[in-house]
Amino acid sequence: MSASEAIPNPSNQPVAIVGAGLIGRAWAIVFARAGHPVRLHDADVGTMEASLAYIDERLQELDGFGLLDDQPAVVLARIRCEPDLAAALKDVVIVQENIRETVEAKTAIFAQLDALAPADAVLASSTSWLPASTFTEQLPGRARCLVGHPTNPPYLVPLVELCPAPWTDPKVMARAHAIYAAAGQTPVTLSREINGFLLNRVQAAVLNECFTLFEQGLASSEDIDKVLKDGLALRWSFMGPFETIDLNAPAGVKDYAMRYGPQNRAAMAGVQPFSWADETVGRVDGERRKQLDVAEIGARSAWRDRRLMALAAHKRQAAAS
Repeated sequence: MSASEAIPNPSNQPVAIVGAGLIGRAWAIVFARAGHPVRLHDADVGTMEASLAYIDERLQELDGFGLLDDQPAVVLARIRCEPDLAAALKDVVIVQENIRETVEAKTAIFAQLDALAPADAVLASSTSWLPASTFTEQLPGRARCLVGHPTNPPYLVPLVELCPAPWTDPKVMARAHAIYAAAGQTPVTLSREINGFLLNRVQAAVLNECFTLFEQGLASSEDIDKVLKDGLALRWSFMGPFETIDLNAPAGVKDYAMRYGPQNRAAMAGVQPFSWADETVGRVDGERRKQLDVAEIGARSAWRDRRLMALAAHKRQAAAS
């Protein structure tokens, strides 16, 4: 069976996670929670072995919010640390690579994955920015390679962007889509490579405007944050911008464009990319440090994840109602 063919019941198939950093550990949770046997591999054995305690803590938290269908111990038992890469890849349906973000490192690891993984395994990279074409072109099995870019952490924020290289088989894309969806993720498919994929480009556009408004002295960083968290983000947490504007005019998108298109166009006239100037970034950082000391970022990040768990629990309950 080739990687482009469909598979029955993918949740019973083994999955390999290559790279046991934060993203790799998060992917292990995603696939183990969905029922997959997971082989977690890292060249650093210490990092790999330390991952299980971290994963267990996250599973306990998820269970507390009702976000596991099985007991944490059952989910954890599905994850096996495997120091031998060939053994980690045996009989897997998909390989999720999560090593450092350099073309050289990814070229080297994908050469190994292509040589060792079963012919029917999808090879996906979690890269945030590197297109698959930069590190898969010379591979014999390049047609089964793609980017599967998650949103951090993927066990709480389910979006995963599937971006093909020019030579990726469309059937492989469809197969990857089915595997991620069956694991509880929300896969979206790009038609071709683009710098930053989708999420990073939308985020870059928002950050560009937020930094520009701050640089122009129109509001504090705290107030600009409120525009999102107490304004736009409340709607965007359960529907996207296209659906938002579709509901904001009596006759939908065309009506919205007719009513508000000129104002939106005028607001964006002359917009330039934010330069990420040190002075402006420094002032934003200064305002943030008054609100949160650097030493407290870890604790605040854990708070963020608990809030995401509560939101995920709410969305799960809402979907069932």
